[in-house]
Amino acid sequence: MDTSKVLAHFYGDDDFPVEWESEEEKKLFWFYDDNHIPFPVSPMYFSMHGWWGPTCDYLFRRFDIDSGVHWHAKRVNGYVYTAIEPRDPKDAAEAGKYYGWIMPTYATHFMDWWENRYLPEVLRNFEYIDNFNMENATLVELMIFLEEMWDIQERHFRLHWILNWAQFAAAMGFGAVVKELIGDVDPDLMGKVNVSRADRNWDSLKALWQLKEAVKGDPYLNDLFTSADKASDIVSRLESSANGKAFMQKVVEYTKEFGYKAVYTHEYMYPTYVEDQTPIYDQIKSYLTSDFDYNTIYDKCIKEQDEAIAFLRSKIAGKPEEDKKKFEDALDLHLRMFPLTPDHHFYFDQGTYARMRMVLVAVGRRMVTEGLLDRDEDIMFLEYEQLRRYVGDPEGYPGRTIIADAKAAREKALKFKPRDWVGTVTQWNMYEEPYHTLWGYPEKFEREQAGGGVKGEIQGLAASPGTVEGIARVVKSPDEFDLVKQGDIIVCIMTNPAWVVVFSKITGIVTDSGGVLSHSAVVAREFMIPAVVGTGSATNDIKDGDRIRVDGDNGVVTILG
Repeated sequence: MDTSKVLAHFYGDDDFPVEWESEEEKKLFWFYDDNHIPFPVSPMYFSMHGWWGPTCDYLFRRFDIDSGVHWHAKRVNGYVYTAIEPRDPKDAAEAGKYYGWIMPTYATHFMDWWENRYLPEVLRNFEYIDNFNMENATLVELMIFLEEMWDIQERHFRLHWILNWAQFAAAMGFGAVVKELIGDVDPDLMGKVNVSRADRNWDSLKALWQLKEAVKGDPYLNDLFTSADKASDIVSRLESSANGKAFMQKVVEYTKEFGYKAVYTHEYMYPTYVEDQTPIYDQIKSYLTSDFDYNTIYDKCIKEQDEAIAFLRSKIAGKPEEDKKKFEDALDLHLRMFPLTPDHHFYFDQGTYARMRMVLVAVGRRMVTEGLLDRDEDIMFLEYEQLRRYVGDPEGYPGRTIIADAKAAREKALKFKPRDWVGTVTQWNMYEEPYHTLWGYPEKFEREQAGGGVKGEIQGLAASPGTVEGIARVVKSPDEFDLVKQGDIIVCIMTNPAWVVVFSKITGIVTDSGGVLSHSAVVAREFMIPAVVGTGSATNDIKDGDRIRVDGDNGVVTILG
């Protein structure tokens, strides 16, 4: 097969212009990163490489992965698009031999490395960052601290990629064994296998549920929460009593453990729960309204996993003992590694980026006191090197002008509707390269090329089984969480771990972005609610308040009226 065969290209038009740096750049497949950054990216986050760039280059170098050599990022009309640069085919063939030889060892031993070496390193770094006296440091001390924070961020995302690829190898290995011994298996059943039994996401949910239970068991607190209209009312009323203040201290303790995250983790612009605890009170009130029960959700999830595994075992009951051992070994490794999916989000995508934000805001506060900024958050509208030049030459460098221009560019970007992709689609980057499947490809591309469709239907990916009808609640920002009512079906661009609190209310979910291994899909399966992901257009095609049907078995959303 000719992997370089061109299937489609888009180089820009009047509605969505694209500036190209070179003809070589046009040859790559650039896909919109709505999984991580659905809104226009801040100059600071983009300039510090986000999740792409140097740490991804490290991934390709460390593992000698045959499917790529660089992972690039490009701003197109303010939005992040990324592209994986392929290896030379001859080099890929040679690299693949080393990759195939070394990866089983990573898959087998990584959990030991993680628990005994890597995680302790991460926790030491967090302790250093959290205990630094940012409030009393000078601007020059804070800038040096920022340099160290960037070193930590890059180190953590190198670890992120080692973890990610080691887990990927374990998952692919289990899938290959299942296919070899059993054949094709229902993806819904495999989705029930692919859940974690113990991880930081479950810990966070349980801790929040325990806060809800404390409120429920206290008549004063229960009345206070249920009668208040919004979180700000809850906070002001809690502050007026000793009982309330004691509960607020419990919330503070919760944030010390689980608050290092923002509603959009892949950015620096959004406040963390450590900085603003208001969303936590909203979440507790939501849990009270729905009477969310952690044990019911968890126990049912584990029961379905056990049943799915038992079904797979029944399919190999008559196989030779060596085949059964092969299956059990692959399953054991896969299940031991699976908690790393939520845990790497907790420590890296949430915890590390949250701490980088807090360091940047501390620098911004000091710049405000020295007359360099009007607001501490304005630091996000500078690129990293621009920040260094501004603090190094505050009188001569046009820092305020750059910030004003960046704010205006963001407002302009918000008027664009990003395309799914730009550049060139080849056989290789659509059907051979593995990572882009997390963004819903190749199905998203195939739907686009087919065009048309049934009126009133939106096609996506079947992400979590079941069918449900209900009222669509289109949520484009976490600020709108309080609009979600019990029994609604949430329609959004994407979710991340900070959104998990709304899953206790909803009966279904539809997203614009993501694939069957995206956060939305995995959590929907854990909460056992139907989900269709990767539609590309749901937030535009579905109006808030529409009655819709979500068919999570076939990946179809029907607008009923």
